[in-house]
Amino acid sequence: MQLLLLHLDDALELQSEFVRSCMMAGAHEIREKEIGRDIRLWARQADLDELHRRLARSLRRRQPNLVFMGSGDFHHVSALLLSLALENHSGPATVIHIDNHPDWVHFSGGMHCGSWVNRALAHPQVARVVTLGVCSDDLTSPERKGANLSLLKDERLQLYPYRHAPSRVRAQYGAGTSYEQKSGALHWRCISEMGEQNFIDRLLSTIATEAVYITVDKDVLVSSDALTNWDQGMMQLPYVLDLVTAIGQRHRIIGADVTGDYSRPSYGGSLFTRLLKRGEILIDQPLSTPPQDNIRNINSAANHALLNVLGEAMS
Repeated sequence: MQLLLLHLDDALELQSEFVRSCMMAGAHEIREKEIGRDIRLWARQADLDELHRRLARSLRRRQPNLVFMGSGDFHHVSALLLSLALENHSGPATVIHIDNHPDWVHFSGGMHCGSWVNRALAHPQVARVVTLGVCSDDLTSPERKGANLSLLKDERLQLYPYRHAPSRVRAQYGAGTSYEQKSGALHWRCISEMGEQNFIDRLLSTIATEAVYITVDKDVLVSSDALTNWDQGMMQLPYVLDLVTAIGQRHRIIGADVTGDYSRPSYGGSLFTRLLKRGEILIDQPLSTPPQDNIRNINSAANHALLNVLGEAMS
């Protein structure tokens, strides 16, 4: 397993103890903060292609890469890392996506941090994406927020919220593994209702591929376990670690990434682009900023735990 610190913002640099531990463990660093400002929140295809080329030159392709890459505003970079991981794997793979948001919206001309699941499922080697832990209001009226609900039809996307999430979706999709129809609306099968251990057993039974790619956005966690740029979920860190361990015991993890560290937003591009992005975060992201010491200490502790468990599962 190769450990990589991808510096697209200053989030990891603020966690000097975590970075020091990673370097002692043989981590490789890639600094791309300039392009990070251009691609933060969403990016046009030309910028994504350029970052893909730079990552391809830097990643070690003969072994799985574990990548820590800062804010969840960069979660669309996971689609690039997944594509590179699959270049070194000949068969199908399942993507396990642990997140407080489904990241399934339509977005043309590039990728949004909330749209990358579409790109992942467009890859011919991706058999399925399984999204775990969503607690945000994205599931209440997803069709009004641009969700690509057609991904549910053939069950290439399965989604398990952590808690009960009523949906007003009226489209008829029948019944799926992760949802059912009641009175014409979608009702999701939730982790908390099934029971956490029962859900782990259910999850393992639905992964049909030997190979798995894992992506974790720490906004899935309660605020005592992570502090992010986004609204927080209800999962606790020990349960996420249990999920990773269980998957690693049954499957070969061909790559993994972690996002969800807080950083102050900084955008590149034209004035119009910067204004668009700042307007979007005023709508979608919390306005308050936690104290810097809390951010550093809480996120560093979570990163250490994820590094230890993911590293063990990928070894």
